[in-house]
Amino acid sequence: MIYLKTEEEIGLLRENNILVSKALAEVGRHIKPGVTTKQLDKIAEDFIRSHGATPAFLGYQGYPASACISVNEQVVHGIPSDNVVIKEGDIVSVDLGTFMKGFVGDSAYTFAVGEVAPEVRQLLDVTKEALYRGTAQAKAGNRVGDISAAVQDYAESFGYGVVRELEGHGLGRKMHEAPGVPNFGMRGRGPMLKEGMVICIEPMITMGSRAVVFERDGWTVRTKDRKPAAHFEFAVAIRKDGADVLTDFSIIEQSL
Repeated sequence: MIYLKTEEEIGLLRENNILVSKALAEVGRHIKPGVTTKQLDKIAEDFIRSHGATPAFLGYQGYPASACISVNEQVVHGIPSDNVVIKEGDIVSVDLGTFMKGFVGDSAYTFAVGEVAPEVRQLLDVTKEALYRGTAQAKAGNRVGDISAAVQDYAESFGYGVVRELEGHGLGRKMHEAPGVPNFGMRGRGPMLKEGMVICIEPMITMGSRAVVFERDGWTVRTKDRKPAAHFEFAVAIRKDGADVLTDFSIIEQSL
């Protein structure tokens, strides 16, 4: 069932997602060569708790950390580890969630570590633009497929892969609500977007094949061909006149 949110509820979701943006900015400031992903997870958890929220990911369906930190060929759900040390030229996707005042925040950003290869920089730029293009379709009267097709068409125009096995989702009192928001599909198809819906749009785009592997840890998803992948995520409230983006990437980008 799709739950429509009141203005008060959207305000609480915005508060959570602004906090997620601030937490992503704090983690991003510490992403540098020599730092472990476990250290970044500690920074994320401490920041979230110090601002009156709890990490929404910690313990979610058994997940063992506060952040999903995925490096290079890892697409999503990388488990922070003392054994994963960030290097110059890496790309690092950080996905964070908060739970505060009965609602959830959820957003992701992929960071470049120092100088990355031009083709990797293009992957980041295209994935973020695919997010913006999908978000532009997130308005009342459109359908989920309009978002999906906008993401897919743009990413595939560069020859990139669009991951099929994972998707965006509704957001509210729970981390994952209806509807699902795939990154591929056909315009005019899927559930109708209605004012009061809140969804997460999150392109997961690969430099090579779209095929992925689910690792034995039960969480980490990586590209089958081990080429890099990028992931960006917005939380968006549906309005009649367009998307009301609850996430604020400017907070992250100003911190960098």
